[in-house]
Amino acid sequence: MKSFKSIGISYKTASLELREQVTFTEDSAKAFMRRAQEVLGLNEMLVLSTCNRTEIYYTSDERLKLQLCTLMDIHHGLKEPSANHFDDMEGEEAIRHLYEVALGVDSMVLGDMQITNQVKSAYQWSADENMAGPFLHRLLHSIFYTNKRVVQETELRDGTASTASVSADLIKNYIGAFSSPTILILGLGEIGQTVAENLKGVEAEVRVLNRTRSKAEALATQLGYVVGEFDNLQQEINKANVVVSAIHAEHPIITSETLAEHHLPKLMIDLSVPRSIDDSVESQGVVLYNVDQLEQRACKALERRQKALPSVITIIEESLGELQNWAQEMEVSPTIKKLKNALEEIRKEEMSRYLSGLSDKEVEVLDKATKGIIQKVMKLPVLQLKAACKRGEAETLVEVLNDLFNLEKESSGKTAR
Repeated sequence: MKSFKSIGISYKTASLELREQVTFTEDSAKAFMRRAQEVLGLNEMLVLSTCNRTEIYYTSDERLKLQLCTLMDIHHGLKEPSANHFDDMEGEEAIRHLYEVALGVDSMVLGDMQITNQVKSAYQWSADENMAGPFLHRLLHSIFYTNKRVVQETELRDGTASTASVSADLIKNYIGAFSSPTILILGLGEIGQTVAENLKGVEAEVRVLNRTRSKAEALATQLGYVVGEFDNLQQEINKANVVVSAIHAEHPIITSETLAEHHLPKLMIDLSVPRSIDDSVESQGVVLYNVDQLEQRACKALERRQKALPSVITIIEESLGELQNWAQEMEVSPTIKKLKNALEEIRKEEMSRYLSGLSDKEVEVLDKATKGIIQKVMKLPVLQLKAACKRGEAETLVEVLNDLFNLEKESSGKTAR
């Protein structure tokens, strides 16, 4: 487990600007893994990249933070070195961190439901590139099983605990009454972008508007949305069933006058501070939510999630213990294999001394009997090794078995032949 390591930045340690510069898409993550394998000789890697974090997990006897960051800087064309901004973990610390990230414990929004799917996608990218080795496979499957337990046994995922996700839930409930609804998202800063991501797959036409059109085009391409015309803002608002405003403005840019010609029922959500939608729109039959109202809804869910946190940590600790037992058993499995081979060689040598005068039936009986003896002889050492693993004393027993049966010589002898 000590050879498992990670480097990473997140919303806790790096600005949005830097996080954007080191973001990976599926194609770029795969290309980076291939490059890391070629340059650094790595054969096991996971690249996790979201709007809130970029983290690279890998297996190596060496800590390769500087080398990986340099490779990443080149990959992304960064002019300034990024290494000083990246955390560096190894062993149990790195493993525990991935558990907490994947389960939403380390998320900006506690219990974030998206992150587990994002980890699954990263795992698939690794598998596609043959960069998911035995340990990574076992670790990720353990994490996904732990996530299932968290969902079933705790309230960590209950309710909606961020203004962006509350907004998405309100929108999804509201548009259920319409056959072909249109959703307009105005402003694609971090919160506007998060709402857009939370609406991915919704059965509606989603139009995105931003002062910088290129940003709207990039997001629309990524999520399958339509780019609206910022210069025709009033028309865009009037033809939408839902308007989400996350644009920075000194004064409201949407008022009752903006809606003078609208004919559609409307839900409006104002995520801007200062507010960008004037309260007067409610006189036009609009259902309006502001940030304070959304946060009240989110806070209630967040309280339940925080109360569930101790139970979640307990489940993580149980899974970590099981993973550690498995990893320790994997460390002694070569010794078990060597011992089995050594005993098998003895069995075959002794068998060969008595085969010449025996019938086929007698040979079959003798072969079966001696194999049974070997299995019984092996049983106790294997059980003792596994028990020693749990006590953290396997190394001593491995040395004893090596000395008693000369296993190292047996292994090197086979290699030499």
